[in-house]
Amino acid sequence: MQENPGFQILDLTKPIDTAIEIYATATYSDPPFECQEWCSVNDQGFRVSELRLGTQTGTHIDAPAHFDAHGATLEALSPAHLIGRYFLLDLPAYGTIETVTTLCSSIADEGILFIRTPLQTSSCLPLDALIYLLQLAPPLWVVDGSVTIADAPEFTFYQQLAKAGKYWVEDLDRPTAQKIHPNGEIFALPLALVGTSGAPCRVLVRQKPSS
Repeated sequence: MQENPGFQILDLTKPIDTAIEIYATATYSDPPFECQEWCSVNDQGFRVSELRLGTQTGTHIDAPAHFDAHGATLEALSPAHLIGRYFLLDLPAYGTIETVTTLCSSIADEGILFIRTPLQTSSCLPLDALIYLLQLAPPLWVVDGSVTIADAPEFTFYQQLAKAGKYWVEDLDRPTAQKIHPNGEIFALPLALVGTSGAPCRVLVRQKPSS
């Protein structure tokens, strides 16, 4: 979608409708998404819909409070950190600390870390590689796909992010995310909720078309 001369705008946001995938396990489920008419143009002269959804519905941002009972909530992140240049880190299916440090050798002053995993699988990292990444400056991570930590409990990746005070955006539209290339800008715009562990988020990338 071409919006600005010389730039390409990519929307990484999953549409939210009744087909949206809701996180669930054998013993837990996030709130379902529901949308129903509250009033109609015929009745009131305007239309309003009533929504029910969770803070992690669809493409969303997570605050440290999502995995840390004492972590910061959404409003603690300055809007200045939600827009800016990103460093694109393409992780392999299995990485090492040496792999990660080499891939990050060219990181400069980008304010957002964009992690992309292989399209058909997740990425598995050792804990020391994750700790290295957490020491990088960007307070906001955008994660396309799934990252696990070798020989660690299920939520270790997220718990370590929360412990480090990072915020992260996830559940992107994966096919569109494959079109992202380095040196672009990202706009991650959540609802301005207060006191929550996250919010649905519109995520756009502006980049120059590949030659």
